[in-house]
Parts: sequence; C-alpha cells; structure tokens
Amino acid sequence: MRVILLGPPGAGKGTQAAAVKERFQIPHISTGDMLREHVKEGTELGRKAKEYMDGGKLVPDDLIIAMMEDRLSKEDCAGGFLLDGFPRTLPQAEALDRLLSKMGIKLDGVVLLDVSDDVVVERLSGRRVCRSCGAIYHVSFHPSSRGDLCEACGGELYQRDDDREEVIRRRLKVYHEQTAPLESYYEGKGLLRRVSGEGATDAVLKVLQGN
Repeated sequence: MRVILLGPPGAGKGTQAAAVKERFQIPHISTGDMLREHVKEGTELGRKAKEYMDGGKLVPDDLIIAMMEDRLSKEDCAGGFLLDGFPRTLPQAEALDRLLSKMGIKLDGVVLLDVSDDVVVERLSGRRVCRSCGAIYHVSFHPSSRGDLCEACGGELYQRDDDREEVIRRRLKVYHEQTAPLESYYEGKGLLRRVSGEGATDAVLKVLQGN
C-alpha cells in the first residue's frame, strides 16, 4: 500500500495515519519528522537543510526530494508507505512523480481529507496547552475540570500563537492556494479519493480497504 495523505492543518491526518500504519504495517513518513531526523543525525542533507532553517527560509524542494529518496529506499518501505502532507505544491508533486518513476514505485492512491475551514478553526483555536507539563486540552471537546488550570499539575493553560483564529485562517488560505492544483493533478491521474475528515477516526482505512 503506497499512499499519499493530504489535508489541511487540523484535519486529523495523524489519527488517520496511525490507523493505516497499524492495519497495513507500513511506515508513516512526514516531511517534518524526516527533516528533524536528518538534522539530528547531522547528515549532509541535514546540515544543508539546517542552514536554510536557521535562516528562517524554506528548505528547497530538491533537498526534500533527496531526503525522500533516501527514506523510500530503506528496507521498511519495501512493502509500502504512507506520505503525510507531502507533496504540498504542484512542483513537489511533479518532482515526486519523477522520483517514484526513477525508483520503479507506483502509487496506489492519494487520499484527501475534506474538512471545512470552520471545523478546522474550531478544532485548533479551542486548544489549550499547559505551560508547565505540556498537557493539551480543548475548551469544547476536552476541557480541564479545573478551568484555566491543568488537571495534572495545576499549571496555567494558554493558547499558542499559531492556534489563534486569524493565524489559522491565514494558514488555511495558503493551504487552499497550494492544494487546489494538486486535487486536479491527482484526479487527472485517477488517484484521488476524497474522505470526510469530520467523521469516523478510521475513515481513510475504510476507503483503502474498499468499504
């Protein structure tokens, strides 16, 4: 099972990916994790990426693709993989296609988690984090029984800057601008499958199993 999972921030990609990973016993690959691993291990690719990251710049696509080639060539990817949030742009999708063709790998599908902007805003803007222990709550779905204090340690709960509504809507705007071309691109290849990200936690798994 070789699948790409797309969706906006707050769509629940992590939850869906966990179900797919467990069912098919395939690695869950995210660009963020991949970047952090290369930087931590001090690889040549990691050192190059760190220069961009330290300068507040985006890591170039060619570096990401090189890391992707390294990751997909590892033994645990022989039986399949789940790419989380990559590609994000049309040039990245085209570069990934060239890489997969070079490696003799064929995608089984691209799953797009459909979640309305209002639901994303509600999910993310309602998050509260404990300043002391990092525990996460939600004002609607998982509130602390101690109000603005953490149930575990009594620390202050606060809203992260990137969880403010205006920031979330800016992120969504960028996401939609980048992802709209990807939808058409993968639809044209007959690979795109749309799944509601507002329902069951195993929605993607059911689609991949043909249910």
